[in-house]
Amino acid sequence: MERLGGKGDDGGQDEREAAGGGEAAGGGEAAGGGEAAGEADAAGAGEYEGEGEGEEPAEAEDEDEEGSLESVSIEISGLSLYTHHGVSEAEREVGQRLVLDVRLELGEVDATATDRIEDTVDYAEVCQLVTLVAQQRSHRTLERLCGRIADRLLDDYELEGVWVKIAKPEPPIPLPVDEVSVEIWRERGE
Repeated sequence: MERLGGKGDDGGQDEREAAGGGEAAGGGEAAGGGEAAGEADAAGAGEYEGEGEGEEPAEAEDEDEEGSLESVSIEISGLSLYTHHGVSEAEREVGQRLVLDVRLELGEVDATATDRIEDTVDYAEVCQLVTLVAQQRSHRTLERLCGRIADRLLDDYELEGVWVKIAKPEPPIPLPVDEVSVEIWRERGE
């Protein structure tokens, strides 16, 4: 928030207090001025300046959100890795770039209300795990690699389901093709 007036500008201070502004963030009186407002602010009411008398405080909205959690999906697109997968021995020996897309179906998670990373799945951690699985061993088919990644994600996280797509942008075939890809969908319990 931009602070009005300079340090020595008492006229600006009086105008802000008259308008109910109080001091800028950093320990001044709460919006609305006075001790009562300061106590109410400490209790969590009137978090935002400019809330009218008839409006609900912001925390009341958070309470409503906690009661109705939403179904959450996390999608990771375009994770590019250098790997050694393929049918031919040359593909496995020389290696090639694969591009992975992953969608995690989390179901209802507390993070929609709490805003805490601990209450959801950390997608940076998921990228590290997918990279580890993709580079750990060589497979002949993308189908097998997709399955291993999906299984590992279902084992390591509480997911309702997972979708994995792996694309070869430069497939070793003698025809003009943009990419070849394989995708798999797995639900918990399959």
